[in-house]
Amino acid sequence: QVQLAEFGGGSVQAGGSLTLTCTASGRTLATYTMGWFRRAPGKGHEFVAQIGKIGGLITYADSVKGRFTISRDSAKKTLYLQMNSLKPEDTAVYFCAASLRDYSDTPLEYTSWGQGTQVTVSS
Repeated sequence: QVQLAEFGGGSVQAGGSLTLTCTASGRTLATYTMGWFRRAPGKGHEFVAQIGKIGGLITYADSVKGRFTISRDSAKKTLYLQMNSLKPEDTAVYFCAASLRDYSDTPLEYTSWGQGTQVTVSS
């Protein structure tokens, strides 16, 4: 099992940028497919981005494609989400998660989750 913790959330104006960091303890990140999800008030977990454990396949939700970048440093057991050109609709609690699948955009296929970090984008 891997333990995850997110950092870097905050409040920004529309058009601004934030970088979220997810640190892991326990097993190396290379063992897992890593993903970012978000949950807006009154909604369920929404897929944001994932980086697969085999070959590093990267996929993004259409809503963030071209604005967000996922990356990981397996040696440092750290996952990142660079968020640019932020919009008010990006406001949510952001979670990092780990899955044993080769790649996945489905929350139910992720078995380890961080506690989440709030991102608020004002217009």
